[in-house]
Amino acid sequence: MSDVTRLLSAIEQGDPRASEELLPLVYRELRRLARHRLDRERPGQTLQATALVHEAYLRLVDGEEAQRWNSCNHFLAAAGEAMRRILVENARRKQAEKHGGGMERQDLDGIDIEAPAPSDDLLALDEALKKLEAEDSVKAQLVKLRYFAGLSEEEAASVLGLSRTSVQRYWRYTKAWLFIELRGAEAREKNPGNSVHP
Repeated sequence: MSDVTRLLSAIEQGDPRASEELLPLVYRELRRLARHRLDRERPGQTLQATALVHEAYLRLVDGEEAQRWNSCNHFLAAAGEAMRRILVENARRKQAEKHGGGMERQDLDGIDIEAPAPSDDLLALDEALKKLEAEDSVKAQLVKLRYFAGLSEEEAASVLGLSRTSVQRYWRYTKAWLFIELRGAEAREKNPGNSVHP
């Protein structure tokens, strides 16, 4: 049993010291996941990799919400999902602010306005993932593992308990499905009165 697996088991049992010991062992890999995820974000993302790692880590090892992880890959997949949720929450918050949440009306004469970086793509992807999850939860989980957690085909196959061939087939399908779904969402956004589906 690796040190990571032993510590994950100790966290599950409620050992408060285990989470402190685990962070140095997985920090580099969590930073890699965070960097991978943030590199896919549009310019203007205000979250830094370190903040994303720490927020995700706290969500994973919180004593009240601690889960059972089968392996280090399983833990990293959960970390990728936690990071995805954090980024989606951040995008929703920015979207609410962009649409006037907490703002006061002011005269704009003589004021330079800087447009916020759009976070619509991440929100559209989140909506598409929810739709895919309702249709096929395994394929939705595969997207989270490959796209958000940055796992390889082999790692994702191990976490999902599938063959690499199945993962490759599912991955080809979900990429095409998401492309069509996101293109349809973009068209519906441009023409809200038109309810044509992809």
